[in-house]
Amino acid sequence: RRVAPRRPDRGWLVIVRILGVGQYRLDDADITEVEKADDEVEAAIAAKDGDAFTSALNGLVDTIKKVGEPVADDQFVPSDVIVPDRDTTLEDAAAYHDDDGEGLIPG
Repeated sequence: RRVAPRRPDRGWLVIVRILGVGQYRLDDADITEVEKADDEVEAAIAAKDGDAFTSALNGLVDTIKKVGEPVADDQFVPSDVIVPDRDTTLEDAAAYHDDDGEGLIPG
């Protein structure tokens, strides 16, 4: 996977929005852990396994919240990636996912 270059205007690698939760800044050190969690989501989508998808999506959201730095509610920054909320179904997620092998988190 290719990793997006650090954005000099922010000093962070990526801004992730979790729908219904908020935005998180992820830097270089966070990406490997987040991509591992995203790989599990991608595998569940490919397997069309709803239970595995729910578990993997919850793991991805938990990982982003654990390693990321929350963006303050009064800061307005564009999101580089949007992750669906925990209530998203496998069927709904198919609209976010494409067949380029990138998963929900590009890179």
